[in-house]
Order: sequence, then structure tokens, then C-alpha cells
Amino acid sequence: MTAPTGEVYRIDWLPGTDTLHGTCHCGREHTAQDPVEMWEWMLAHPRGHCVDESRGNSS
Repeated sequence: MTAPTGEVYRIDWLPGTDTLHGTCHCGREHTAQDPVEMWEWMLAHPRGHCVDESRGNSS
């Protein structure tokens, strides 16, 4: 088992939809319908989390 990193990843399901809304520990947000896509985006930090991307629905 590895030591805790203190990083918090949050994924919320938007009720009434198939949409997941994720927030990375760095504060970037992403929406997706595929849970695998969402986790790949989260765990790829910082790739895909550039500060020049628009906040919110970054794909």
C-alpha cells in the first residue's frame, strides 16, 4: 500500500443525466459520460489540466 498523497479527486453524477462532473485536486473541472474517460483525465494530471483551457467543460 502506498502512503496517502493528500490529493482529493471528486466526481459527481448529475441526476437525470448520464453526465459525470469531475474536479481534480488542482481545481480544474471536466465533464464526461464515460467513467473510464473521467478517471483517465483525473489521473493524467497535469496533462489536460492546462491553465489556458477554459474553466468548466474542458475535454
